[in-house]
Amino acid sequence: MKRIGDLIPTPAAEEPKSRKTERGELMRFFQRHLNHARSQDGLPKLTMGRIGKELEGIPTDDLYYLKTVCSQAKNFSKKFWWEIDPKKHEKSDQPF
Repeated sequence: MKRIGDLIPTPAAEEPKSRKTERGELMRFFQRHLNHARSQDGLPKLTMGRIGKELEGIPTDDLYYLKTVCSQAKNFSKKFWWEIDPKKHEKSDQPF
């Protein structure tokens, strides 16, 4: 007769679920690039929570656009902060 424990798979044998998401990977990309520039300027590093708060209203598809635009820019950090500021993108009622 076999023991019950031999018939039940152990939790260690199961693979842990991955918590990686598409949006999380993009956030890590922005965090890595922004923190590199901030460390050179002597500023404290940005946390994932702070990055998440800054990007919370932006859809994931738009984050890919933001990644492309910032990567092509001369200054990644400057372009990033300019692009996510909604005041910079308001349309005025007056023509040029």
